[in-house]
Amino acid sequence: MRLNRMLGLGGLAVLLPALAAAQNTTYDYDKTAPFAQYRTYALKTGASSGDSLVDARIVAALEDQLTLKGLSKVTDSPDVYVLFHVAFDKEKDISTYSLSPAYGGYGWGWGRGWGSTTTNVRVREILVGTLAIDVVDARRQQVVWRGLGTREVDTDAKAEQRDKTINKAVTKIMRHYPPKLDDD
Repeated sequence: MRLNRMLGLGGLAVLLPALAAAQNTTYDYDKTAPFAQYRTYALKTGASSGDSLVDARIVAALEDQLTLKGLSKVTDSPDVYVLFHVAFDKEKDISTYSLSPAYGGYGWGWGRGWGSTTTNVRVREILVGTLAIDVVDARRQQVVWRGLGTREVDTDAKAEQRDKTINKAVTKIMRHYPPKLDDD
């Protein structure tokens, strides 16, 4: 039974970083926008990440996704402008877990076992990044689609991991562009 408890704790140790690394995405759009008519785009400057290498990765990932969506990059008279904005925020991550002799060998029952319960609390400051992608109707000069992705930033990531993370983030955000319009 002690082995089961250790395996359970080991499983949690593996699962928690995956949950922390999960990216939350949302999107919104103008239901009156003529998305089927948008065939060309141009990139415009938004709010930079402050790191030219990260910005270049975002631009490359965006261009790949826009091409996959059937849009062509132009320099003059695009149908839409595409901008990205990056913001960072520091948050507190509070983790707690308890160990009790009640868990070992006697199942998950309450009040079984002897001794005391040990509760560990870990507080750490994490950097959370938000990537916003705006699609702006060039003629109307209005945002017609916005996608957001929020995720904990791994400040120790190597260049290859940053490439993968940014590509995955942009792909996940752009998954709902163009939106599927209801014919109600």
